[in-house]
Formats: sequence, structure tokens, C-alpha cells
Amino acid sequence: MKVGWKTFTSQSARRDLLCTVPCHLTPRNGATVPSRHRERVCNLPIRESPDHLENIDISLILITLVSNFYPLVLRNKTCGELRKEHNGQSVTLAGWVDSVRDHSGVLFINLRDRYGLTQIVFLQENDEKLSETVRSLHPEDVVQIVGKVGLRPEGIVNKKIPTGEIEVTAESLTVLNRTAVVPFQPSAPEVPAEETRLKYRYLDLRRPPMQKTLLLRHRICKVLRDYFDELGFVEVETPMLGKSTPEGARDYLVPSRVAQGQFYALPQSPQIYKQILMIAGYDRYFQIARCFRDEDLRADRQPEFTQLDVEMSFVNSEDVIETINGLVVRLMKEVLGRELNPSPATQGVRAGAQPTAPPGTGVPIPRMGYDEAMERFGHDAPDLRFGMELIDLTDLAKTVEFRVFRSVADDGGRVRAINAKGAAEKYSRKDIDGLNTWVIEQFGAKGVAWLKVDADGKLAGPIAKNFTESELAEMTKKLGAKPNDFILFSADTFSVTCKVLNGLRRRLAAELGLIDPNEMNFCWIVRFPMFDWDEENKRWIAMHHPFTAPLTGDVSYMDSDPGKIRAQAYDLVLNGFELGGGTIRIHDSAIQSKVFDLLGFTHESAKEQFGFLLEALQFGAPPHGGIALGLDRLVMLFGGLDNIRDCIAFPKTTKAADLMTGAPSPVAEKQLDELAISVKKSEP
Repeated sequence: MKVGWKTFTSQSARRDLLCTVPCHLTPRNGATVPSRHRERVCNLPIRESPDHLENIDISLILITLVSNFYPLVLRNKTCGELRKEHNGQSVTLAGWVDSVRDHSGVLFINLRDRYGLTQIVFLQENDEKLSETVRSLHPEDVVQIVGKVGLRPEGIVNKKIPTGEIEVTAESLTVLNRTAVVPFQPSAPEVPAEETRLKYRYLDLRRPPMQKTLLLRHRICKVLRDYFDELGFVEVETPMLGKSTPEGARDYLVPSRVAQGQFYALPQSPQIYKQILMIAGYDRYFQIARCFRDEDLRADRQPEFTQLDVEMSFVNSEDVIETINGLVVRLMKEVLGRELNPSPATQGVRAGAQPTAPPGTGVPIPRMGYDEAMERFGHDAPDLRFGMELIDLTDLAKTVEFRVFRSVADDGGRVRAINAKGAAEKYSRKDIDGLNTWVIEQFGAKGVAWLKVDADGKLAGPIAKNFTESELAEMTKKLGAKPNDFILFSADTFSVTCKVLNGLRRRLAAELGLIDPNEMNFCWIVRFPMFDWDEENKRWIAMHHPFTAPLTGDVSYMDSDPGKIRAQAYDLVLNGFELGGGTIRIHDSAIQSKVFDLLGFTHESAKEQFGFLLEALQFGAPPHGGIALGLDRLVMLFGGLDNIRDCIAFPKTTKAADLMTGAPSPVAEKQLDELAISVKKSEP
């Protein structure tokens, strides 16, 4: 927009301009100059211009008007940027006051932003008024500093921070904002209670560990996007408001104002939409997707979470697995600066072939069948950073007189054990009683039995008297028992022994210091059962989801023995956590209908819930499959954390509450009326 300079030499013209034109050259980008400052700008002297400046850009006039009052930048360096190479430079910094110190009349501020910390020095003889302002500051006040970079005197260099060789001698200080009394100091070494951190999350996010984690998350997302873009994948956003379908967990429902009495569901995953994209011909899709599940929470679970969603056409499980292998290698190298090397604990776990591995895949990730994982570790997401594998003693239990073991074995249950090598002296009778109580309360088991190996290599303990010498010798052989070993037994159903011994295995490994916290141990779990029997409801349920394809050789069991069908499913495990899972999908509508039948869907209910997908499968659906990896959990494990809430900017509590905003909260009756909803209040 071109105007004449003289147009703005009057105060009224300047006032009109500042009230209506966004001033993009001020620190308040996109906003007009605040009203409390307009009069000061309007009263600034502006020299009459020559006639040849009658046709100039309005932005030049804005610069002349505003730059006399606002600096064009509030900072030209960050608090983590300055080094000894900047010695002698004039700089402008802005950030939060981390601390104020007075050393014999020389005042210091540690100024902090998300990039780091810089020491500011104020020489009292330069400006007494400036010194008074400094003394009035409190931690978390927001200030701007203009000064000159200098080298710290010899002997007081701080090698703990990157800016430790320099300091800035202040020439001026502007207080940009004063803080209220903070409930905790973000830079303090003491970590506040989690409830306090979540209530004042804006302060908690200033803490360096939180900033480090969110920057790690950003870096991981950047690597993900670059990797899939290089492989020709297309990022497509799928809807947030969709149809409620039974996918396992409860849906978060959104009422429709337009179609009263009807509801949308927030996505538990983009599962159906990404299959539709394959049918539509987008053969390589990915998305960093927001998902929602209304389920009971724990340390590694949130009601709203983020996942890397991937789907591919004309592939088999090997293609999907090797694509993710390449991603893992890339993440390890670019995010952690490490090569992917298999742990000694994975020796004997079959390494997968690489028929379609992308360039740079490198070391293959070991694979283990589901049945093998449950037998050896009692869990389908085993922690392979240590040994202590489960040992089956059921055959031996069928031959002994000890009724606790014999009766379970005769009834089709299992007798299994773990051997904590060299741990006998580390667990007193009181400690063992604590383990027993924990097992009963945590897993609903009857308890655990135990034995220790004495210095002579013999099994000793409360239950040893129930076995003959030959039975104890056979047990010693099966357990690989050596002096000072500590043996824990579980005799129950297969499922209960898995839960008990997996739990004990993990707990003892942590207590005995068997886990290297720096180790990153990946493993694929494959060949899952396709169905699980729900004893309570007397029906089959899908182990993964109802769109999972069976192994080709197992299709014949559809009519005769569904429990024998194995799925084309695969889970990626890292350090005992399921990082993500995927399957090859059903692309044949006849097989999909058969699966729905086995899961108890009538033709009408299947059509009502999934009719659009069943219809789409009839229009040339290609073979396809994919995977979803939990981004929050990935960040947690790559960051060496143990709580997923520390990996999310604004998480919920274990009661799905946002302590900062107060959500969930009641809404106005008018809003409920618009939705034709009445709230049924629970009894006190």
C-alpha cells in the first residue's frame, strides 16, 4: 500500500494508523500497537519530508513511527548461544531470571531460556538505579538485557554449562513482566510432587528435564517424517469424528447437535480409514495420529495418545517388519547417536531375513514366536536385557508326592520356576514373605513357593522336605541350580504362572541390578494366536482386531478349530514394553465376513458397524498391512524415563483429569439443551 509521507505528520493521522493497521515489525507480531502506548508514539517528532517521498510503502512509515518506541527485536542471541568467540560483541538477551546474587556489591543474574543459561554481571558503579532494579528482581521475572560479552576471569569458568566461559556485562535492563510467587522453582534440583507439576504445568515445562524431553520428541517426529518421506510414503490426516465401532476399549463419544440423539466417536486408531486409503490406491501411507481410548490408566497409558500409523499395499509381513527395522536403525543413529546391536540375551532368538529391506537397514532385529515368548518369559513383551528365564517342571511335578505341585499338574495346570542366580543371601525370610504377599495382591495367585541352594549345592527351604533326594537332584539339574541361587515356584494355570513369574522376574531383576539402563533391546514377537477364548462370555475374541488376516496355512481351521489359527501379526518390543504392533489385513470380503461370524457378529450387526468397509473390500482391495507404534512410549524409552506423562506436554492424571485446566468439568445447561442431553447424577 503506497501513501504520502505528509499524510502521517499529524497526530490524528498517526493515531488512526496505529489503531487499524497491524504492526508486523513490532515484537507483538500481527497485533496493533497497544492503546497505552499509542499516545507516546503519536507525540513523537517526525520531520517534514521532501516532496519526492510522497509515494512510499506504508511499512516504512510504520518503522519510523514505532521503532522510536519499540526495539525491532527483543533479543538477538539466546541464553545458550554465547561462547568465547563472541567476546566483545554487543548483545540483547531476553528470558527468565533464574537467580540473583550479590557478591560484595557486584550483582549477578543467571538468565535462562529453553536454550540454556547465561551469567549477567552488573557493575554497581555504572548505574545505581540499574542496581536497584536488579535487587528488586525475583526468580521467574521476565527481563531483557542489553550488554557486552566478556570472558570470565580465570579461575571462575563454569565447565558445567556451555556458556561457562563467558559473561555479559549489562548496560541496560528492562523488566518485561513480573512474576507472582511461584509454587516451585523450575531450575531447582528437587522435583515437585506430580500433582503440583500437573497443576502448574506451564512452570513444570520450564524445567530443563521437561524441555529436553519435548525436544527429544520433536527430534523423533522429524526423523520419522524424513524417513517415510524418503521411502515414498504420503502423510494423510484421517477424521477425528467417526463412527463408534467395537475395537476393544470404550470409545470417547461426541454428541451431535445437528443429529440429536446420535454420536460420533473419537478414534481409538485410524484403523479403518487407513484400510480405506489402501483400497483407494494410496499404497504407502503414514500419519502421526492422535488417538483416544476410555480405559483404566497406568504409568505408561493415557486416555489421549499419539501413534505413528503406517499402512502399505502389495506387501507381506516381512515387508512391513523390515521397513520398521530400517526406521529403528535410523532412530538409534540420528536420535541417540548409537548403532543397533543385538543383546547377548537375544542369542538363540531367530534373526529375520531381509528380502525387502530398505537401504541402511543394517542389523536385523531378532524375532521370537508368541508361544516361545510365553514359555520362556511368561509375557508377549519380554525384557531381554537379562536372563532369568522361566523353567517348566510340570513333568517332574506329575511324579512327586508334594500335593501342591502334583494336584496342579494332574489337573492340567503348570508348575514353573525362575532361578535368581546368586541371590539367596540377598533375600531374608521377611523379604520372601513380602514377595508372597505382593504376588497374592497383584496377580490374584495363591502364593509362591521357594528354595535356596546351600553351599554344598543342595536345595533347602520349607518345601524341600516334601521331595526325595532323587527328585531334588532332578530339580537341581532342570533349574541349573548352583550354590547361593534363589528359586521361586508358581503352580497354577498357565496364565497365572505367566503373570506371577513374569512379575517376579522383572521385580527381582530391578532389585538385583541386573538391568543396564542404557541398553536398548529390540525384539519382534510374531505368530500370535488369532483368537482368544472369553470364558466368561463363552465366545471368541480377536487377539488384535477383527481385520487381522490369518496365516494362509491356518485358514482351514476356521470351521473346525479357531483356537489353532495363527495371525499374520507382529509386535515390536523394546526393553519389555510393547512399542507397537501390526498385522496384515484381510482384503477378501468372504474371509472378513467369516471372521465376523466367529466373533459373534450377526450379518446385520456386522453390516451396521462395518458395512462401509465390507462394501469397500468388494471394489478391488489390494493385499495390505501395516503397523502402529506408540510415539509417547517411544519417547519415554528413548529418553530413559519411566512415566509416560513426562513425555507429553499436557497429560492427564490416572483419573483422566487435567489439573491445570480443570477438565473434565460441568457445562452450562444451555449447552446440554442444545444437544438434547440430560445428565443422570450418580448417587453419593
